[in-house]
Amino acid sequence: MSNALFRTKNIEQSIKDTEEPEHSLRKSLSALDLTVFGVGVIIGTGIFVLTGTAAKNTAGPAVSLSFVVAGVVCGLAALCYAEFASTVPVAGSAYTFSYASLGEFPAWIIGWDLVLELALGTAVVAVGWSGYIASLLDNAGWHLPEALSGRDGASGFGFDILAAALVLLLTAILVVGMKLSARVTTVVVAIKVAVVLVVIIAGAFFIKSGNYDPFIPKAQAVEAGGNLQAPLIQLMFGWAPSDFGVMGIFTAASVVFFAFIGFDVVATAAEETRNPQRDVPRGIIGSLIICTTLYVAVSIVVTGMQKYSSLSIDAPLADAFKSTGHPWFAGLISFGAAVGLTTVCMILLLGQSRVFFAMSRDGLLPRFFSHTHPKFRTPYRPTILLGVVIAIVAGFTSLSELAELVNIGTLFAFIIVAISVIILRRTRPDLERSFRTPLVPALPIVSVLASLWLMLNLPAETWLRFAIWMAIGFVVYFFYGRTHSGLAKEGRTARETTGK
Repeated sequence: MSNALFRTKNIEQSIKDTEEPEHSLRKSLSALDLTVFGVGVIIGTGIFVLTGTAAKNTAGPAVSLSFVVAGVVCGLAALCYAEFASTVPVAGSAYTFSYASLGEFPAWIIGWDLVLELALGTAVVAVGWSGYIASLLDNAGWHLPEALSGRDGASGFGFDILAAALVLLLTAILVVGMKLSARVTTVVVAIKVAVVLVVIIAGAFFIKSGNYDPFIPKAQAVEAGGNLQAPLIQLMFGWAPSDFGVMGIFTAASVVFFAFIGFDVVATAAEETRNPQRDVPRGIIGSLIICTTLYVAVSIVVTGMQKYSSLSIDAPLADAFKSTGHPWFAGLISFGAAVGLTTVCMILLLGQSRVFFAMSRDGLLPRFFSHTHPKFRTPYRPTILLGVVIAIVAGFTSLSELAELVNIGTLFAFIIVAISVIILRRTRPDLERSFRTPLVPALPIVSVLASLWLMLNLPAETWLRFAIWMAIGFVVYFFYGRTHSGLAKEGRTARETTGK
């Protein structure tokens, strides 16, 4: 039993599987395409919203350092992802990496985790996009009926038609082909980055140095709580972290981490990259550097424009410009946010379909979903299935209280990938590695500890929901995946052949 749970899939076999005509994906992406994908998925609601939350509640103007801390945590994970993606250029990201190093059951766990992370992330972003679009329509004098915007509080019924329509439209684009997706993303990312740069440059003229005093606000004690909304580390050790002060910078980092989620999705497109050994590491690391730089610049500007204690929680950038007497920028920022969320939604859906496709190709999910489109060479079956399901979820459900599940799922994936790098270095030192994570095993160990620290700062309720999802995954694996996996079938065939 234990051997079956931890049987690994040979890396050479994983790569060979990608060459089967009916299960192969078209290679059409370059390093630039991957960098654009990374920037497109990372820059979303985080840069427009989380700056105010983190600055006002925990870090003050030092929120810029919180973005640096979160960026470093992601950077450590990015170096591990880059080695794996260049060594195992197969769809599936962390799922595929762990299958090659930790074994089938750990791979299933991380795959199941990614299904939750990316699906929920797509739905949450679609709902957020709908809110921005509805706001822009209201400003133009066009009012969408509440029952069709998911905001019908009178009857308790509402369907967010904008969120659902966005998901279905992006599903169609992803089915048609990755190159079309890359072109659409390039245009949208160009618009989004331009808006962010305008905010940074224009906002710099309204900075008042007095707003930076104090840069790191004085620490204030917080009462220890005993409910599930409190950070898990608080419940475990019976103490509460300080508000503000140096510790406030790290507490805020666990909040703004959401702003970085998505760079790992670049690794899911490795199989569709023309030169994955060279281009995937460039795409992952390049997009992370660009976005960290933009985040730090935006946080410095917004906390300089308005005192951190007066920042808005819902729309800090827009309200900061209003406070300086320039409300016109609020509309520009809302437009940039709406445009930005479009690419975030599409790339999360892309990553979700690729993980599902990889798991079905391995037999852990029905192989019906492992066939690619005869013309477009895209995994159209899982893309359509997931697109429809996520559109329904986004249409009917308000998911704001579940958004932290995306954080914990991503951090869990970071830990698995870092551990996998160490294991594969020991078990397969002969593998050709176009990119090598430096300082192994020290750097991956630091990556694990950093990710775990941020996980412990998430609410206990988030851990409980995550545990429930994982428990459901265990049931699915033991009743279906364990006996239907490709490795299980190979084992049975070998036993029948040898008579053992």
